[in-house]
Amino acid sequence: MKATDIKSNNQTFKYFLEISSIPRESGNEEGMREYLLKWAKDCGFEGLRDSAGNIIVRRAATKGFEGKKPVALQGHMDMVCVKRENSTHDFTKDPIDVVLDGDFLRARDTSLGGDNGIAVAMTMALFTDEGAEHGPLEAIFTFGEETGLYGAFALDASLIKSRRMINLDSEEEGVIYIGCAGGVDVKGSLAVKKQKGEGAKIAVKIAGLKGGHSGGEIHLQRVNAISAASRMIEALDGEGLEFCLVSFDGGTRRNVIPSTCSFEVIVDEREAEKAVSIIKKASEEIKKENRYEEPDFRAEVSLEKGCTCVSLSAEDSRKIVKALFASPSGVYANSLAVKGVVETSDNLAIARLNEKDFTVEFSVRSLSDSAMNMLGRKIVSILEAFGFKTNFEESYPSWTPDPSSSLASFCAKAWEDCTGKKAVLTSIHAGLECGVINSKIEGMDSVSIGPDLYDVHTVNEHLSISSTERMYDFVKYLLSITD
Repeated sequence: MKATDIKSNNQTFKYFLEISSIPRESGNEEGMREYLLKWAKDCGFEGLRDSAGNIIVRRAATKGFEGKKPVALQGHMDMVCVKRENSTHDFTKDPIDVVLDGDFLRARDTSLGGDNGIAVAMTMALFTDEGAEHGPLEAIFTFGEETGLYGAFALDASLIKSRRMINLDSEEEGVIYIGCAGGVDVKGSLAVKKQKGEGAKIAVKIAGLKGGHSGGEIHLQRVNAISAASRMIEALDGEGLEFCLVSFDGGTRRNVIPSTCSFEVIVDEREAEKAVSIIKKASEEIKKENRYEEPDFRAEVSLEKGCTCVSLSAEDSRKIVKALFASPSGVYANSLAVKGVVETSDNLAIARLNEKDFTVEFSVRSLSDSAMNMLGRKIVSILEAFGFKTNFEESYPSWTPDPSSSLASFCAKAWEDCTGKKAVLTSIHAGLECGVINSKIEGMDSVSIGPDLYDVHTVNEHLSISSTERMYDFVKYLLSITD
């Protein structure tokens, strides 16, 4: 069904569909900035753009609420853009094709952008809701969240009047987040020389994996396509077969669990069938081990004999594969302080053979800065042992949980009063902007909430309509009782 067929008592989905027509991949948010500033002007709100490119919108209190303290609603403008293999969608110009599927909104052949378009849409709807009662409101719309929290880091704190902030970038109704993991990226590169190789070329394409958000879904133990590929190739070395890498390409974003990876190796003609058998056996082992979480995993293997192609040396090929095979990816430790939450993890996010080097990127997360640094150093030690040059990039602080937060307690009581159910106060392993913004604005108290949103950062992303409506009503109620 068409998404325009949604029937709702508020304007959230109207705004969401408008947002979905605007290209907004991380780094390409200018259209969103112009859209939001025009909306603010047309509605008579105060709209500001800070020097970095964040958008701040202010709305005056409703009648009788003028004496209340301001509250900020916060979300990010950008989205993670992924598409199905055969899709011709161009994220620089094509609108997201949003479709209605029962209680869910999905996108045709691409990610939906509910993360975090629904926060922007919900905030816009609350600002324009004639039936809403609230004190002064601020909206903080940041950029570049998905690629490094750039907007939050660059936010002009002097423009923010609120000292209470409701971040709308969470994905589970009834859960109030009061902390999140910090993170750091580890990057490595190995200089390589290419040569002409002759023999049998084996091409492998890994597909059918779920992927997902490297913070939100890391605990589900989904198969990392890069790790799976390295295991298949390393199996050749385990059987004493020499191989040379021709190509290797896996992963798309640092915060996305790789769902696809392809590689080519060249082996001796006389060992071609044996090599194919070894790779297929490794693939079958991976499928069997992960049959519950990854039932659609598959590795498409093809063999071409009598090939002459450009490849790496056997020595460089072995270094790369061994480094990838030895590198951790997934949950490293669970939290003992917050039950049911991952403390430390890493995502082997991107690995690629380029013209002159092989590059690899990891995203490390932890509720503990020391544990995060330890795991980062461990990965560096592994890479450097195989000759890689390494460096740390894109670090951001953890948001330390504060169960005594007055805002958290207030929101939890309001949730119970509004729904009759107890809220869950916890931390999330994904990175949120609250930690960065709190560190920039003295006295800021934050919580993070949101509607049910599933499989973010994948083509299977879907947003619950009914949950969104309930969360809208809750935030509207919350603003009406905030002092």
